[in-house]
Amino acid sequence: MIEITKLNGTVLLINAELIECVEETPDTVITLTTGRKLIVKESRQDVKNLVKSYRREIFAIHNAE
Repeated sequence: MIEITKLNGTVLLINAELIECVEETPDTVITLTTGRKLIVKESRQDVKNLVKSYRREIFAIHNAE
C-alpha cells in the first residue's frame, strides 16, 4: 500500500498493484484497474517513487524469507 493525499487533504492508502496509469493533466490523476480515478496532490514522479519504494520493500521481505 502507498499513502497518497487527495486534493481536499484526505490521506488514503491505495494498493500499488491496482494502479493502471498516472497522468498529470495538470492535476495528478491515478487510474486504478477497477476504473476508479483519484485526483491527488502528489506529482506523477512522487507517485512513481512511492510505488518503487513499495516494490523494493516487498521484494526485500520476500527475499528475506
